[in-house]
Amino acid sequence: MYQLRHLQELESEAIFVIREVAAQFERPALLFSGGKDSIVLVYLAQKAFWPARIPFPLVHIDTGHNFEETIRFRDELVAKFHARLIVGSVQESIDTGRVVEEQGYNASRNVLQTVTLLDTIEKHKFDAAIGGGRRDEEKARAKERFFSHRDEFGQWDPKNQRPELWNIFNGKKRMGEHFRVFPISNWTEMDIWQYIHHENIDLPSIYYTHERKVFNRDGVWLAWAPFMKLKEKEKAEIRRVRCRTVGDITCTGLSLSTANSLEDIIREIAATRVTERGGRYDDQRSDAAMEDRKKEGYF
Repeated sequence: MYQLRHLQELESEAIFVIREVAAQFERPALLFSGGKDSIVLVYLAQKAFWPARIPFPLVHIDTGHNFEETIRFRDELVAKFHARLIVGSVQESIDTGRVVEEQGYNASRNVLQTVTLLDTIEKHKFDAAIGGGRRDEEKARAKERFFSHRDEFGQWDPKNQRPELWNIFNGKKRMGEHFRVFPISNWTEMDIWQYIHHENIDLPSIYYTHERKVFNRDGVWLAWAPFMKLKEKEKAEIRRVRCRTVGDITCTGLSLSTANSLEDIIREIAATRVTERGGRYDDQRSDAAMEDRKKEGYF
């Protein structure tokens, strides 16, 4: 009973924040990665405005190196909710010279998403971008407010944020500025999985154990793909794995797992001593990798 009441309170808080976005901003959007947190956000937004449709578009920044399962699920979800989808292409940013593709063994398009995201926000004049960031994920995200201000360059200043007392959210901004909004800030990874289980929310198949060609790099299992360059001693092999968090293939660490159901996943998460982003290869570039990227405009 306590668990259900806890989830209901988190749901109510998130729906309140989402409705505040619709009330305060003229051109909001929901950032959709295809991961479990953004999927939960879509379901919360659907609840917030039912029986009307979700009143803002879903925005997906496509690196071109996404898991096929994620893209397929994205299109199915958009059709299910009759939502509007806007796709920003990192490949287009590369082709037009807006960004330069990284080279070498550790090359990733994950960092390149920042420019594509800011260009997409500017192109469509979005004044609020709703995201699925949670404070328990990573130390930089723990510094975010529900309404997180971005300046005219799309940058974030963690030392200069507005107070949020008694759930009073200040969306005032100057021309060219926008906000990132995080309705599920107070949720934990376990809250997300228990809510998904309670609400019977569909997820991409990569969240469940499956066989995939993978290789180990610096203690992290990464999915093999034709654009992944292996080092001399690295070897691709078939393993039973699943994703805990989903992003660009080049940086999404996979977990060796036998969890085939939501019940199995919840038990696995409860027992693990590895954090959710502990397997994200991009976070290992430096101790402040996430915060540095967020200051530049990353999600």
